[in-house]
Amino acid sequence: MSIFKHAASRYTTLLLLLHLCAGSSAIAREIALNPDHPDRYVVVKGDTLWDISARFLRDPWLWPEVWQANPQIANPHLIYPGDTIALEIRDGKPLLRLQRGRKTVKLSPRMRPQPLEQAVTTIDPEAIRHFLNRARVATSQELESAPYVLGGVAKRLLAGGMGERIYARGIKPGEPSRYGVYRVGDTYHDPDNPEEVLGREVIRIADAVLDRGGDPATLRVTGLSREIRAGDRLLPLADDMHLDQYYIPHAPRPGTKGRIIAVFGGVSMVGQYQGVVLNLGEKQGIETGHVLAVYQANGKMKDPITGEKVSLPDERAGVLLVFRTFDRISYGLLMKSTRPVHVLDVVQTP
Repeated sequence: MSIFKHAASRYTTLLLLLHLCAGSSAIAREIALNPDHPDRYVVVKGDTLWDISARFLRDPWLWPEVWQANPQIANPHLIYPGDTIALEIRDGKPLLRLQRGRKTVKLSPRMRPQPLEQAVTTIDPEAIRHFLNRARVATSQELESAPYVLGGVAKRLLAGGMGERIYARGIKPGEPSRYGVYRVGDTYHDPDNPEEVLGREVIRIADAVLDRGGDPATLRVTGLSREIRAGDRLLPLADDMHLDQYYIPHAPRPGTKGRIIAVFGGVSMVGQYQGVVLNLGEKQGIETGHVLAVYQANGKMKDPITGEKVSLPDERAGVLLVFRTFDRISYGLLMKSTRPVHVLDVVQTP
């Protein structure tokens, strides 16, 4: 994926998503330490912010709440191998400090433009690389109005080579010149209302650039993972390129609740660092970086005295991080699991 291949050479601005101040409601939250926490930790290559925070905190997604603002530090967010993270307790609350060389600074959510070469990411990009640009969700309306492949210039049903040209219909003058070629996959339904369609999965199988407009238009294939078929849809590549691997974890609004409706790979059970699909999206206020607790339905148990079936409370099974959002669906990565997670398990504000 080009977004990762060129991350080391490009510059980005990390947006300020969280302000902390003394007496705020965020600081009022009780932050529990990991019982086995170290006093200091030296960052090594391959670490992530989540992993580092898990060494110190019971709930690693709460690390922004132990950062302290320091406007004197030009680049406190980006942490590099060789940096030392030190734990302090101030007024009964944990505080993390970053030591770089001889200089000790307070970790802060204050973001500034900086090169990202070798910086520690929030999560391992390899864990989500496969989900980012190769799969997305489109609405039925988007697919109906999207341009589509008519066939190959060589008049074959399948177009199968780099540099090969294809014909497409539905590209209007003034529209983008770079496209992803998508194969329509599964239909996502709301588990609580099976008649309601939340979106369609589309899988990117190729890239193409516009050679000549018109009806049909001619495009040249620039990247290919499988053969292109007549009827495959074209969606602008720009839609897929604004993805980030530097998430600031935070909770969604209280009362947010949904379900896992699918697991990447088509299996029914999922473990740590696997991707899931949620029936919550931007319309429900879901954002990238949102953290949700996963609860497993615990079924019923027969009361030995009365003989009645008693519904047991749901049991917490893990925590996931939302890394991509769509209109009514989002993708999440299971960051921690204490038991196997299944399709239809509940997710909610932690």
